[in-house]
Amino acid sequence: MRRNQHFWNKQLSLIVTIKSIIKTMKKQLLILLLFITSFAFAQSSEAPKVLIVTAHPDDDAACAGTVYKITHDLKGKVDLLLITNGEGGYKYSTLAEDYYGIELTEEALGREYLPAIRKKELMAGGKIVGVRNYFFLDQKDNKYTLDMTDIVASVWDTSYIKKRMSRIIKDGGYDYIFCLLPVPQTHAHHKTASLMALVTVSEMNGKKPIVLGMSSSSKNDTAKTNFKILEGYPLTKINSSAPLFSFDRTQPFGFKNVLNYKIIVNWLIAEHKSQGTMQLLMNQGDYENFWYFDINPKDKISEVQDLFNKLSVNHFKKKAYNE
Repeated sequence: MRRNQHFWNKQLSLIVTIKSIIKTMKKQLLILLLFITSFAFAQSSEAPKVLIVTAHPDDDAACAGTVYKITHDLKGKVDLLLITNGEGGYKYSTLAEDYYGIELTEEALGREYLPAIRKKELMAGGKIVGVRNYFFLDQKDNKYTLDMTDIVASVWDTSYIKKRMSRIIKDGGYDYIFCLLPVPQTHAHHKTASLMALVTVSEMNGKKPIVLGMSSSSKNDTAKTNFKILEGYPLTKINSSAPLFSFDRTQPFGFKNVLNYKIIVNWLIAEHKSQGTMQLLMNQGDYENFWYFDINPKDKISEVQDLFNKLSVNHFKKKAYNE
């Protein structure tokens, strides 16, 4: 009888122990689930994924401050898709000839060597602002023009661009696409690159990134950019109910608040030594503006506003000095 009682006591003790283990495991599982949920939420709300779509290897200067803040403060991921090979910039390479030891302003030499040179310059600037990955489509950079007709018809392989861009966007799972605002007076390559992004996204199924058009402005501008649509291209229409989202490059930080994000933009511009006119843009432009295209969902406007609210926060630690 005692042996049976001892046996059942051991079984009861074992059952209690198992119940205790299960209870502990449930708590740990709940904590793990809460961690995973909070991490996923943080990833979606705090760590955006952005694809920059540009025509030329220096166009990304338009959003350098915004990209720096996204990658450094929000721990987001930013990739860049470059459509042309940049060979058409040879006319502006006078000062770079001694630097690179090549007569780059001679058209044949410029078109031969500039594609590789400008890719290296692009990636050097991208390292500064935190660009993660690059996609090179190597379309011909034929010449400066405002007319998109020839580019769409024969200069670029638009079918290839759209197919490749669609695959990159789907594989990347991007939340946003940044492209230049297709204002009439900008380079036809800029307008066509932005149009290709809009066309590609509009034809996608499932999750689509929000497409934003980039422009810049200064605090002392007497006239503001007034863009509604590029005539003849309905996809370029701007949502009139959405605000103009802006990143202020002049946000002060550092000792006595004497530093700002124009410094970062200048660092990036300085890498593009083959394009002399780029250096003239140093310290120009106080705001990086982002326009909300009408193809984007209307219920995502608040999401974009939330992103730019986060970008306005100063994340640098304040330090006290004896002096």
